[in-house]
Amino acid sequence: MFSLLLAIIYLAYISLGLPDSLIGAGWPAMHAQLGVPVSYAGLITMIISANTIISSLLSNRLNRRFGTGRVTAVSVMTTALGLFGFALAPSFIWLCVIAVPYGLGAGAVDAALNNYVALHYSTRSSTGFTCAGDWAPRSVQT
Repeated sequence: MFSLLLAIIYLAYISLGLPDSLIGAGWPAMHAQLGVPVSYAGLITMIISANTIISSLLSNRLNRRFGTGRVTAVSVMTTALGLFGFALAPSFIWLCVIAVPYGLGAGAVDAALNNYVALHYSTRSSTGFTCAGDWAPRSVQT
């Protein structure tokens, strides 16, 4: 059964993937302003990815301790603050610092939502959920 909650979860999951392509899209202008080589975009994405993996691995403990709702709310806020921080970062070092909470938030909300859908909805809903998440980053690439 398709519920309003599942629709909200789908939208949250899609919106989670939307910022993933922003570094690639914005970096040609950003690197010149920051005075760093183009290749430094890889460092930022590695920091984000490493922290996403760390929080994904810890998500089971976090969900059991605080609940999926709290983990998701805090993770979405952390991710949003990280994106806001990217917009205001005065230097490359600050981008690297801000990439840590951004990655932690993104990984935790991703794992929390995946787990919730897997436990509370049908396999069909879970498969659709995964497809929705896979579609989102590709939808904004140029």
